[in-house]
Amino acid sequence: MCPVNTNMLIGLPNILGPELLYTLRAMGHGDEIALVDGNYPAQEHARRLVRADGLGLLPLLEAILTVLPLDSDAPAAFRAAPGNDPGRTSPFHKAVDALCLEKGSTAIALPATELYPRIRAAHTIVATSESALFANVILRKGVVGPQH
Repeated sequence: MCPVNTNMLIGLPNILGPELLYTLRAMGHGDEIALVDGNYPAQEHARRLVRADGLGLLPLLEAILTVLPLDSDAPAAFRAAPGNDPGRTSPFHKAVDALCLEKGSTAIALPATELYPRIRAAHTIVATSESALFANVILRKGVVGPQH
């Protein structure tokens, strides 16, 4: 479970910094955010870059999924695969799949030829310090319905 910092804001995981929270709020329906590992050339490829130095991808993904609605009208989660082979998986990739599935979305493994252009086109790239290889995830933002 994500730690919650009750000293600053109630109910928000403290791993989500102000720049990332601003970005998640500024994104519109259908915008995509890419979480990339420490080997990805994020500075070079990003339209907008948020640094998440010192953070692993899985805890950050878990925290983001507590506040970001995933698109229910189209596929909403995509990920890299070991060796860029969508038919392969690893414990890391299974953990990504499980986190996305908890939010009702299946993470689709994409080959590099499809994944990397999509990361470059993302609204924002979040550069983590994740050391796992092929540890890149894209999330597509959904909508929040009217309050009752």
